[in-house]
This record gives sequence, structure tokens and C-alpha cells, in this order.
Amino acid sequence: MFLLAAMTMEPTTTWIVLILALALALGFEFVNGFHDTANAVATVIYTHALPPNVAVVWSGIWNLLGVLFSSGTVAFGVVALLPVELVLNVESASGYAMVFALLVSAIVWNLGTWSLGLPASSSHTLIGSILGVAFANAMLHHESFGHGVNWAQAREVGLSLLVSPIVGFLGAGSLLLLLKRLVRNAALFAAPQPGVTPPFWIRSILVFTCTGVSFAHGSNDGQKGMGLVMLILVGILPGSYALRMNETPEEVRSVAVVAGEAGSAFARLAGNVRLEGSEARRELSSFLKPGEVLQDQTYAALAAGCRELSITLGGVSTFRDLSEALRREVRSEAYLIGGSLAKLERSGKIPDPELSRVARSLRKQLDGATEYIPLWVKVAIAVALGLGTTVGWKRIVVTVGEKIGKSHLSYGQGASAEVVAMGTILAADSLGLPVSTTHVLSSGVAGTMAANRSGLQSATLRNILLAWVLTLPVCVFLGAVLFAFGNYFLLHALGMK
Repeated sequence: MFLLAAMTMEPTTTWIVLILALALALGFEFVNGFHDTANAVATVIYTHALPPNVAVVWSGIWNLLGVLFSSGTVAFGVVALLPVELVLNVESASGYAMVFALLVSAIVWNLGTWSLGLPASSSHTLIGSILGVAFANAMLHHESFGHGVNWAQAREVGLSLLVSPIVGFLGAGSLLLLLKRLVRNAALFAAPQPGVTPPFWIRSILVFTCTGVSFAHGSNDGQKGMGLVMLILVGILPGSYALRMNETPEEVRSVAVVAGEAGSAFARLAGNVRLEGSEARRELSSFLKPGEVLQDQTYAALAAGCRELSITLGGVSTFRDLSEALRREVRSEAYLIGGSLAKLERSGKIPDPELSRVARSLRKQLDGATEYIPLWVKVAIAVALGLGTTVGWKRIVVTVGEKIGKSHLSYGQGASAEVVAMGTILAADSLGLPVSTTHVLSSGVAGTMAANRSGLQSATLRNILLAWVLTLPVCVFLGAVLFAFGNYFLLHALGMK
């Protein structure tokens, strides 16, 4: 209802763009649902623990709950990969082109791999599209290749996507071998008989692991869609979504006070260097780019930004007292200051312990005011992901259940693969890192087949590996081309700025 009320106050073109962008974002999560979550139900279906229709509905419900109870850290970790200037100016032609390029390229590749029955990664897809947009944006502005890419964040995300399948393979294989030593009941390691439901205790284990993977998938993968939706809302409806509007007067006052303290401290570090207004914002924006090093003018820019933030918020009781233009400015200031403080903390460039404490407090308060997910966004993403889970699952399920190993998936193998997948995804979620449910679970199944000496189907593994290798470069290309085309179209055909 709040979204509809906000839309009625916007020009017709604006809310048409908004509806289209939100539809694409929800479409991405829907495709993500039936592409990725098939992995969660493959083991319970192929061990006859649950009938297919019951399994996919059950998985869909737990995906939905996973999204609703997610923290949001992964969502803003993904957004942090984007070029600073596009995030700050998402309402511009380049900002709109970025959002559409990310979503369209991710949907196209996911649908393509799904049609071939290949377990490809939605996380890889989205990260590749982000890099493509960043590369194209750098070239359009005649900057060096890769300029503006948050390489530090990209390395963390890339490492998580690379390591998680290895963890899945080794972890699931090791767990299966451990189970064989500890559990002497041969029924756990037998191949299911056609049409025969497993014993109750085995069935309970398999349903529990399916539930856990589904919940973890929703908690991690659902956040990628949340981050994109918030980017859309902040760009198109900044008056309503630039800041968390339910911050209390005490919280707003605290930000103003702490910002004032930080501003004075950074001014002392800057010495005689003084920056103001747009000059300070340009310096912070530049500092946030990869490779940029700390200088006196960085301290001066932080001092100016903190002072301005303190003055702006010191004159109001809540964010609702700010005009739409000021809300947009406060968010931009908060993004630049928060990102710069985080970079200083990581590099240990805040020399004074007391300033370090103040800076950390200010960063957390700014994150609290800007990095939030409204309940209706969580619900919309949850429903899209949950509905996607209930359709289109069979292609990927067949690959995971029948085509990875040369023998039928046993109860113990299914449980081992899913326990490791659940633990890996939840661990990554707590660290704010995206991982691929598809790759973790597929590699887990392969690990149990190898540990059991059941044999692996080389053709399937080759195809999965090929999809894993191709996803990043193909999506980089798609993201770059779609961004460049969209940017040109919006600038020249529609006359946007």
C-alpha cells in the first residue's frame, strides 16, 4: 500500500519504469527459485522420502521463510560490488541502464542453462553481470579497464564462490565416510527401491536436510533480489526509501552528535587542508574506488561530510522532516562516509583509538539508517522465490539425482550432501557472502559418489564444469553489452540525463 501511495505522486513514466524494474527483479528471483531450489528437493525425491509435488511445495515454503528471516547483509554486500558513481546516481540514465542490464542478463543465462538441465549458479550469473556493467561503465567514461570495480569485495565474493564447491565435495564425502564408521545400519547406505518409502528415521533425516537447504537457500539467495529491489526503490522513489523512515528522534540525534564528533577529529588530522561541498564528495567518491590511497584531503573530505551531516540532521527530529532532495543528499553522504570509514578501518588508517571508536559507531549508525529491507520487499521476494520453487524443478532434479553418479543416490549420500550444503550456505550467510546452492550441493553429491566409489558420469561433470567456467565470462559480456545499449537508448532515444 505504501508503494502504491508513493507511485501515485510520481509522473507516469516514472512508475512505468518502476513497475518494469520491479517485475524484472521479481522475475529474477522466480527463475532463481525453479533453477536453484531443484537442488534442495533432488535428494528427497530420488530417495522417495517425499512425493515430488509435496517436496517442491514444502521446499517453497521454507525458501519463503528463509527470505523473511534473512539479515540483509548479503543484499548490501552484492550492492557494494557496483561502481560508486552508479550507486549514487541510480536515478540517472546510467543507473537505470545498470539495473536493467543486471536483471536481463542474469535471467537470460539462468533460463538458458535451465533449458539444458545444467545446474548453473545464479550467484555467478549476477556477479558476472555486475562486473560487465562496471567494465562497460569504465570504457564509456574513457577510464582504465576495470576502473571502478570494487576489487576487494569482488575478491571476497569470488573466493567464496570458488571455495564453497570444494567444501561441498570434500565435506560431503568425508561426512559419508564418517557415517559409515559410526552407523552400522546398512539401510542408510542402500539404494532406494522403486516406489518404496524409506524407513521413518531415514525419511526424517532427509526431510530435515531438505528443509535446512531450502531455508538456507532462501536466506542467502533471496537477499540478492532484495539488494536489487532496494537499489531500484532508492533510485526511483528516494523520498520514500532513501532512508529508514522509522528511525526515532533519539537515533537521528545520535547520528548528528557522533557525526559532529567525527568531523572535528578528522579536521584535526587534515591539518590545514580544507574541502567543502561537492569537492569533498568527489574526493570521497574517488577514495572509495579500488587502488586509491589515503591522503590529507581524504581526512578533510571526511571532516566536511561529517560536519554537513551533523548540521543537516541536527535541525530535524526525524528523517520525515527532511525534504526529498535532502533525504537523497543524506543517503549519498551516508554511503560515502560509511564506505570510507569501512575502508579506513580495514586498512588500519585511523591512528587514534578514540577516533576509531567514534568512527565505528558512526558507520554502524549510518548503516542502520540506510541498509534496511522493508517487510513488503522481503515478502515480495519470498513469494517470487517460493513460487519459482514449485515449477520447472524437474530438469535440474534429474541431473542431480541421476546423472552425476553412475549408481542411484543412496539415503546416506543424499543426507550427507544436504547437511554440508546447509552448513556451508548458512556460514556464508553469516559472513554476508553469496554462495551458489547449485554448486555446493552438486559438488556434495559428486563427493559422496567419489567417497562411496560409486563412479562419476564424466559427461555430466564436464557439462557442469563447462557451465561453471562459462557463466562468468558470458554474463560479463551480456551485462556490458546490455548496459552500453541501455545507456545509449535512454540518453539518446528518451533524452534522459
